[in-house]
This record gives sequence, structure tokens and C-alpha cells, in this order.
Amino acid sequence: MASRKESATASTAVMAIPAGTLDSPVNQIQIEGLVVLKIIKHYQEEGQGSEVVQGVLLGLVVEDRLEITNCFPFPQHTEDDADFDEVQYQMEMMRSLRHVNIDHLHVGWYQSTYYGSFVSRALLDSQFSYQHAIEESVVLIYDPIKTAQGSLSLKAYRLTPKLMEICKEKDFTPEALKKANIGFEHMFEEVPIIIKNSHLINVLMWDLEDKSTVADKHELLNLSSSNHLEKSLQLLMDRVDDMSQDIVKYNTYSRNVSKQQQQKHQYVQRRTQENTQRQSRGEPALPEEDMSKMFKPPQAPPRMDTLLIAGQINNYCQNVKEFTSQNLGKLFMAEALQGHN
Repeated sequence: MASRKESATASTAVMAIPAGTLDSPVNQIQIEGLVVLKIIKHYQEEGQGSEVVQGVLLGLVVEDRLEITNCFPFPQHTEDDADFDEVQYQMEMMRSLRHVNIDHLHVGWYQSTYYGSFVSRALLDSQFSYQHAIEESVVLIYDPIKTAQGSLSLKAYRLTPKLMEICKEKDFTPEALKKANIGFEHMFEEVPIIIKNSHLINVLMWDLEDKSTVADKHELLNLSSSNHLEKSLQLLMDRVDDMSQDIVKYNTYSRNVSKQQQQKHQYVQRRTQENTQRQSRGEPALPEEDMSKMFKPPQAPPRMDTLLIAGQINNYCQNVKEFTSQNLGKLFMAEALQGHN
């Protein structure tokens, strides 16, 4: 999926021309209810299990508010469809929407996630491409697993200004990240979302709610935790293992750097003693040598992947916290009801 997303972002430079730029960042996102339904329908039709679905967000910018009024999905295709041009497909879709007088300005993209597993290098690179070309771009993350638990899970994220500067420089060394003071909590910023519906849709929703059965409303009080918590903890442990491996690599790098520094110090001392002896014998001193060529510094492991893993671990912990707090609330309420009876 990452390669398909990277090829799709190639057209953002063309689409960025009419969008314009703002002096102030986007502080709020307003989404039409129809867009939310399209995203949910896209996953139900093409997403299976951990399969990720993606699409384009269309809309306009009003002051510091980003209004998302339409969207369309990236088509699913196999490796056999070598002749399929995704950039051309997007341009044709936007051209068709413009002909029927529908908002066609490119304002971001959306992606589904599997148990909150969306913090990755592919998402970082794709969002950087969008946000670099279109300043107001956002990525919407839809979690169908959490939505199935009873509440819509749809969040909007943007890269922070600090991370944008690091990505522009493409310098992910430990020194650069330390200088920029970037941690996993400073990588993405969440933008609040407001879902807006027309008055007719609100009336329809009230009518549907009145016609819904009582049994459907009581499903949210189910005390079983299903396998959601177990799967989340398993994914969390996998990410912790990845973090441990990265820590081992960095510790090995630190030991190699320390060992090389000691070797350089010993070499300089031997060189100084030898020159002192040569001077005492009236011989010329040895010529100076380039230390950087003799002692090549070990290559530092990239730290961006470690930050992404830490961000994903934090996301898993937040999901577990939300899920367990809801279940504990149900259990305490059930205990109170039994005590009352």
C-alpha cells in the first residue's frame, strides 16, 4: 500500500495551485456527514481484516477552518494492472467533479487503520508530500475496529512544523533530532473534527433513531470485552520488541563510538611520544595525518524509525486505556445495579 500511496502523491504539486496557503495553521476541520459515510462504505466494500483502504479528500479552506465536502477512493488494483495510471485517474476524477460544480480542491487524504496501527514511515512520507505541496493538508484516520465497539473513530492529523523542517532537511541522525528537540509526542498534531449535516439529514437521523429497536440500543452495555483488548496487547508487545531491538542497535553504536574515541586518544599519545623522542635525537617530527581517514566514524542508526515505533506504542497504550476505561465503567455500573436489586 505504501508504494501505491507514494505514486499517488506525485500529483499533489499540480493540485496545490488553486488551494493557496494560509499564514495561520488549520485549527479546525469540518466534515460533511456524506464524506464520513463514503469512507465507511469504502472500507466495508474493499477493506478486509488488516487491508488498508485510502482515498482523496476534497474541499476548501475558510479562514482557519478546513471544510471537507467530498472524497473519492483510490481504486484497488493488482500488480498485473501495469498500465493503470493513478495520477491520471485522480486528475480525471477531479476534472469530472469540477464539471458538475462540486468542490474539487485537493485538501488531503484518508486511510483506514487496523487496531490503531497507522504510525509508520509510509504515512509520514505520504503526509509530508501532501503537506509540503498543500500547506493545509490533513490525513484522516478511520478505525473500523473501534467504530464497531460503538463509537465512531475518525481522527485528523498533521505533521508538526518541527518535523516538517526535519523531513525537508532529510537529516534523521540522533544529533539532528536532539538539536530540533523532537520526541514522539512532537511528531503529529491532532486537529479537532466537527461533523456537519444538513437540516434534512438531521431530521432523517431523528426519524431513524425513533424507529430503532430497544435491543439495538442495549448492545453498547454488553459486558464482554471480545478479543479487542487481547489483540491490542499483542500488537503492543510486538512494537515493544521492535523498540528493544532498536535500543540494542543504538547501544552497540554508542559502544563503537566510545571505543573509537579511546583508540584515537591512544594513537595521539603514541604519536606525541614518538615525536618527542625524534626531537631529542635531532630528527624531524613525523608529518601530521588525517585522523578522519584513519578512524572513520561508525554510521549512526536512523532514529526516525525509533520515534515512529515510540509513537505507535503510545497510540496502542491510549487505545488500551480508552477501551479498559469503558469496560470498567460498564462493570461498575452492572455491580451497582446488582447491589440495588
